Amino acid sequence: MAFEELKAGIALILEEIEKRPEDRHVLQEELREKISEMRSLGMEVPKDLLRLEEQLEQDDADDMYDNMPV
Repeated sequence: MAFEELKAGIALILEEIEKRPEDRHVLQEELREKISEMRSLGMEVPKDLLRLEEQLEQDDADDMYDNMPV
C-alpha cells in the first residue's frame, strides 16, 4: 500500500474519532494498525502521528487508572 493511501486511511480514522468519540478505543486500534503497517513497510512515520500515538497510549493508561477502586 502506498504512503498516500495509508495517509488517507489515517485521515479518515482521525475524522471518525472526532465524529464518534464513544468509539474512540476501537478507532484508536485501527489507527495503531495503520501506523504499524507503515513501519512494517519501512515507511517513515510522520512526527505528528508518532506524537498522537504516544498521546493515545497515555490516554489509555490514564483511563485504566480512572476505573480502579480507591
